[in-house]
Amino acid sequence: MGKAAAVNGQGWGDRFLTAFSWACAAVLVTALTLIIGFLVVKGGGRLNGELVFGSTPVVDALLLRRQVFDGLFPAMAGTLMLVCLAMAVALPLGLATGIYLAEYARGTVKLIFSLMVDILAGIPSIVVGLFGFSITISLHHFFNARIFPCLMISGLALGFLVLPYIVKTTQAALEGLPLQVRLTAPGLGASRLENLFYVLLPAALSDIVSGIVLALGRCAEDTAVIMLTGVVATAGVPKSLFSGFEALPFYIYYIASEYTDPSELGTGYGAALILLILCTGLFVLAHWIRYHIEQKMKYRY
Repeated sequence: MGKAAAVNGQGWGDRFLTAFSWACAAVLVTALTLIIGFLVVKGGGRLNGELVFGSTPVVDALLLRRQVFDGLFPAMAGTLMLVCLAMAVALPLGLATGIYLAEYARGTVKLIFSLMVDILAGIPSIVVGLFGFSITISLHHFFNARIFPCLMISGLALGFLVLPYIVKTTQAALEGLPLQVRLTAPGLGASRLENLFYVLLPAALSDIVSGIVLALGRCAEDTAVIMLTGVVATAGVPKSLFSGFEALPFYIYYIASEYTDPSELGTGYGAALILLILCTGLFVLAHWIRYHIEQKMKYRY
């Protein structure tokens, strides 16, 4: 009797958990569908060449012969340059730190470094932006009076913001490898460094790439950091690392808070849709790269 009740109790518990999980998934899918549908309805009609290049001829804009004043091309170019700069900072540091934590750090040292990375991951982006702004003021006063908030400072600040993503992804990917993968090459006489570069990193590359592209998406959408470190409303395409720049997230925020008529707000919806397409493209790219790497690794082991 007791056993039957326990079995029935477990059955009801499983049913409740299954129903709750389905309800949570349905809420998530519904919310995502509503957000995307809202953006498509509001901004889909604004997606055209005029939204991107304004009244400037496309060839002149792409070759930087003429500046685009009434289109999103400078913001798209600024966003792309910002993401590349941030990843150039975060990628080598993140990969090296993740490899160190997974393969070399042990005991108290590993515990302290992991705690530092976790703390860095929990810092709000506005605090990272304030730190970047403080660095700019210090450089302006003590190093060079011509240094102001600029693309380089924003890229550095964003790089530190996404650094924990790459560190944790790299560490988890390496630590999750099967034991036979770890021991095969050393058993055949390979050194520790050879085992790392010729076996472990290629085997974990698909998961590492996914983390890198997720960090790319984080760089593309953050607003708080760049608001304090260099983005402006009308800067044009950046001419150097030390100039101001435009970015899609800030353009959306600026239009949403300062628009004067529905048409101007519509350009904000169009910019949000372009940013969504950009992030979706990064996620699709991540899955494509991971699929091809997994297919290649399938025939290696």
